[in-house]
Formats: sequence, C-alpha cells, structure tokens
Amino acid sequence: MGSGGVLVQATHRDLVVVGASAGGVEALRALVAGLPEDLPAAVAVVLHVPRTGTSALARILDRAGPLPATTARQGEPVTPGRIVVAPPDHHLVVVDGRFALTRGPTENGHRPAVDALFRSAAVVRGARTIGVVLSGTLDDGAAGCAAIRRRGGAVIVQDPVDALYPGMPEAVRAVVPAAVLPAAAMGPAIAALTRRSAEGRGRALPDHVLLEDAIVREGEEVGVVGTPSEFSCPDCRGVLNQVEPTRFRCQVGHAWTAAALGDAQDEAVQRALWTAVRSLEERTALAVRMADAATERGDERRVSHYRERRAEASDAARVLRTLLNPDPPGDPRAPEHPGAPPQR
Repeated sequence: MGSGGVLVQATHRDLVVVGASAGGVEALRALVAGLPEDLPAAVAVVLHVPRTGTSALARILDRAGPLPATTARQGEPVTPGRIVVAPPDHHLVVVDGRFALTRGPTENGHRPAVDALFRSAAVVRGARTIGVVLSGTLDDGAAGCAAIRRRGGAVIVQDPVDALYPGMPEAVRAVVPAAVLPAAAMGPAIAALTRRSAEGRGRALPDHVLLEDAIVREGEEVGVVGTPSEFSCPDCRGVLNQVEPTRFRCQVGHAWTAAALGDAQDEAVQRALWTAVRSLEERTALAVRMADAATERGDERRVSHYRERRAEASDAARVLRTLLNPDPPGDPRAPEHPGAPPQR
C-alpha cells in the first residue's frame, strides 16, 4: 500500500538513520568504527550543528571506520555500504530511493533536524528502517523513532550511562521499545539487524505525520495540522498548533516538542530580563548625569528627583541581576560577560 497505509515488508533492513546532538561526535565515531565494510544498508546521519559555517563530520566519520562517508548531495541514491551526513542548514530526508536536501522549516530550532530524517525514513522505507539515537539533550528523535516503530522498524538508543548527554536516548526509551547499547557495541548490533528479515505488518502512520513529512520535503502549507494552542512560536511568534499532546507546529511550519518549547521560552525570558537590566543601568547612568547637571545649576529640587530615579533604577537592576545570576562573585560558573543572555 501507499506510505500511509498498512505496510507488508518481505526484505531485510537496508536503511540506518542516526541522530545525535550535544556530545554526539565521539558516539558517532564509536558507532561507525564497529560497522562492517560489507554492511548491506545505507547509513544517514544527522548531527545538530549550527546553521552557519561548515561541518567536518563526514571527514571524521570517513576516517573512523571502514565505510566511506561523505556529505549528502541532492538526489544521490540510497546506496548500501555508504554513510551520508546532513550538511549545515539543510534537512536530510529520504524521497523514494534517493536522499534529498531541503530548506524546510526548523524543528526544535534545528536544521538539519533528527526527526525530519527519521520521519521521512518511516514514511518511505517503513520496516526496512533502523533508527539510532545517540547523545543529546532534550527529546529530539523521540517522535521520529515512534514513527519508525509504528511502521515496523527497529530502534536502538545509546545507553544513557555511556552518553555524554543522556536526554535524547532517555526520551526515546520513554515512548517506544528500544535496544539499549553503548555506542561501541552498536555497529555489530546494526549489522545483525540488517541480516534479519524485515517481514511484518507496519501500522499506518497518522495523517499529521504524513503531512509533516510533506512540509519538510515540499514546503506544503501547514494550517490544517493540529488545533490552535495558547502558545506562540519562538521562531516567528505565530500561533502554535498542537499536533500531539507534547508536539506543536506553527502556521509557518516551525515544529517544537514541549521540552524544546520550554527551553526556548526560558531563553526568551532570560534575554528579556538581561535587556531590562541593561536598560535600568543606562537609566541609572543617565540619572547621575542629570543630577550632576542640576547640581551645577543649583536646582536642588531636580537634584533630589534625579537621585531618587537613580536609586530606583539601581535597586531594580540589582534585584534582576541577583535573580539571573545567583552564583556568588568569583564562582567559575558565573557568566563571563554579565548582561549577555546565556547560550542555548
């Protein structure tokens, strides 16, 4: 049947999709080192990286194991025994028997995004897919793994004890059954899974998953996805539609899980508060200057007024600084440049 219907497979698993974020490079090297040179499956990798600049990940993985690794190219075939890596600022997805690169909306603030790759693999390859989630924070990859499992595919996650950041593996384990292995043991386990038949009946994917896949691949409108929520999109400030209990997508197409949305909201609050601190300190400095000018003129009434304004602004700034930076002076965890919002 079509990609959204019941899927009956009678072949081996021939596509491995791997997702990682913070702390993922070393885990990826360990995984790739354990893959056999005759692996009868293609491997596609998404590592959350900044959308600007270049990535050396393909070269790193090419040296780490026996399989050749390259940065993915638009339209290249899904070829067994090869590793392709998503380039910065492009989603890597599977379209029929080829890989595609798109500039679709970000997911959890990322492009490339793990879930975009995993979702497309579930739609196109179904039970022939092996989803692998490595080190990372928050819950990226959980929704994509759920789609892979629903279609009859297999899921492996890095042992949280082995992961530098266990958030992503733990999030996957919370929603779907998954094999739990250290990264160094994943290569042989993946090879074993590719030798097994993928015969089985995968369930149909929900309509919203198919539409979300089309959004990333083709840029389709998203107004029909989900129902309006009371939350706004951190990227574009548009209304977020609730797609699942803990997943959202805005009218533009930006996707967020509840965990990532909360993280982005915290960052926005921090940025707003630091902006308020800067404004209050500027107000304090201006009040001092105006009080000095009034003193030179002998205008005691205005001197008193500006000194009161200075005290109010200074006290408010002090309160906000204490709230934003509770660590004692000299604590190495304190921001190097007070007044700047923390990096996500």
